[in-house]
Amino acid sequence: MTRPRPVPRDLYPVAAAVLLVTAAVLVGRYVYTYDDLIVGWPPLLGRWDPHLGPGTPAAVAVAAAVVAYGPSVAARLPWRALPAAVWGTALAWTWSLALVDGWERGVAGRLTTRQEYLSVVDRWQDIPATLRDFNGHILLHSPDNWPAHVAGHPPGATLGYVLLDRIGLGGGGWAGALTITVGTTAGVAVLVTVRALAGERLARRAAPFLVLAPAAVWVGTSADGYFAAVAAWAVALLALAVTGRPLGWAAGSGLLFGLTCYLSYGLTLFAVIAAAVLLLGRRGVRARPVLFAPLLAGAAVVPVAFTAAGFDWWQAYHLLVERYYEGAAGVRPYAYWVWANLACTVLITGLATAAGLRRAGSVLLRRRAGGGGAGRERAEEVRLAFLVAAGLLALLAADLSGMSKAETERIWLPFAVWLLAAGAFLTRPRAWLTAQASLALLLNHLLATGW
Repeated sequence: MTRPRPVPRDLYPVAAAVLLVTAAVLVGRYVYTYDDLIVGWPPLLGRWDPHLGPGTPAAVAVAAAVVAYGPSVAARLPWRALPAAVWGTALAWTWSLALVDGWERGVAGRLTTRQEYLSVVDRWQDIPATLRDFNGHILLHSPDNWPAHVAGHPPGATLGYVLLDRIGLGGGGWAGALTITVGTTAGVAVLVTVRALAGERLARRAAPFLVLAPAAVWVGTSADGYFAAVAAWAVALLALAVTGRPLGWAAGSGLLFGLTCYLSYGLTLFAVIAAAVLLLGRRGVRARPVLFAPLLAGAAVVPVAFTAAGFDWWQAYHLLVERYYEGAAGVRPYAYWVWANLACTVLITGLATAAGLRRAGSVLLRRRAGGGGAGRERAEEVRLAFLVAAGLLALLAADLSGMSKAETERIWLPFAVWLLAAGAFLTRPRAWLTAQASLALLLNHLLATGW
């Protein structure tokens, strides 16, 4: 009698992820009402809208090319060319997905809606005066209160689009194009970080997963994708600094970390990932403790500039908390969103990431138990698993805080890109990439996503 083949262990976390999403959909639709959750297709903010668009053929073509050739190209391409290839492919993937909804709905109109950043550009004629008065318009009952996304972020988020308008590149088209162009570099930053801390072999294995992610549906076109890139490059430059690169990289890292905190309050949690980088690069830190000087000096630049201009970050954050609970957060139930947010994370990172996280956890557990063998490759795997775990820890802290009830499919993009690197642990990458691409294409063609 032939024994049944054992179920691959990778399928257990995949099944759990599918069940989590299924539960979030069913509970969101049949236990709660729209007035409870304030999302159209729980757990995602959107609505059911099966459609095709001008970007559909390109999206399918890019997905097929990455599935067929991505792993082999990533393994063989000279390193100097790989980051550019990752960025170029991510641009093609994200643009094609965005254009499934057409130019206006998919790109140009995304950042111009009533709650978005471009709706207030005309109110920033006097930038210093607006910064001084910014906190006076955060609360819902304040005069001329800021729309939700403007009030929900420090002014650095809006100021970037204001400056874009000032140099003559106004309107949703330019804003959308810049957001996609910058946002798609996040995967390159993660690639650079993984190579610096865990070696080139794992960076190459992670590369296709950093490109072909369902998260691209929201990177094009959400400002949170651009925030993700800024935060990712802050980490990447820190990783380069602690692994022996010139001290200027530390200054650049500090500058971007400071800017990150003025793009989104929640991205202060990137301190967890930064701490992981410092721990993984502790030999370099001990050899050159002087790198903290440019790092801290760089980190002070943006906060000092905004404070000198009259913006009080701490006061703004406390006002935001009050505004948050005046609005949707006061209605949305924590008991649902504390786990449904994680279902959103499954949808933006994909089933491959669920399997990759299981393998990363196994690597760390074997390391803790003292098993799994020794050698350079094993040490590199432990370092990558630790970095991924830091990203997951930051995301879980954001979840437990209660300051992210819904819309985490875009809000958590900065954390999600670090989880994608877990794809480096997977065998049979083409099968997993097929799953990633299929999920992205289904989400983009069956739902009208919005924010």
